Amino acid sequence: MTIHIERLTGDEMPAALPALARLRISEFLDWPYLYNGTLAYEEKYLHDFSAANGAVIVVARNGDDIVGVSTGAPLAHHQSEFGEPFRAAGLDVSRIFYFGESVLNPMFRGKGIGHRFFDERETHARSLGRFSHATFCSVVRPDDHPDRPPNALPLDSFWLKRGYQKIDGLVAHFAWPDVGALVETSKPMQFWMRAL
Repeated sequence: MTIHIERLTGDEMPAALPALARLRISEFLDWPYLYNGTLAYEEKYLHDFSAANGAVIVVARNGDDIVGVSTGAPLAHHQSEFGEPFRAAGLDVSRIFYFGESVLNPMFRGKGIGHRFFDERETHARSLGRFSHATFCSVVRPDDHPDRPPNALPLDSFWLKRGYQKIDGLVAHFAWPDVGALVETSKPMQFWMRAL
């Protein structure tokens, strides 16, 4: 099995959006996001994302099938909730590139694709010549959450090996409906960052 990784920008991105929407909905159902997504929301979110000047989508293909997708775009383009913690900390959002989701079919995990997703997005952000840092965020769930799998392992060690640091106090809050829930609830999203 040979996985082909490619970086898409500009007019190349729309063709990958349906696969990205499907993967977001299916993979974010799992821990820790437990995201009960809808195609209508995904279509709007991804349309807005792909309109950002400097956005990138990295796709992993197995033959013609897209089995994984990773995204990035300038932080200043994202919803104000993303940038607010940075502004409050006195950081210049125009110099920060935001890495969105990385979603991958479980059959293809453990093959180095996660590292390639970071490599490609970091290379893209550097190539734009105006970003000093890269950042991403991850949901924070309580240790005693009833849906936490017994074998759940955080990705902190993976991110630390990539040179990212958890930035204390750099937290945003986003609401979405958890699997099985009827209403949205707010979740803390912890930011990690590294110099490019």
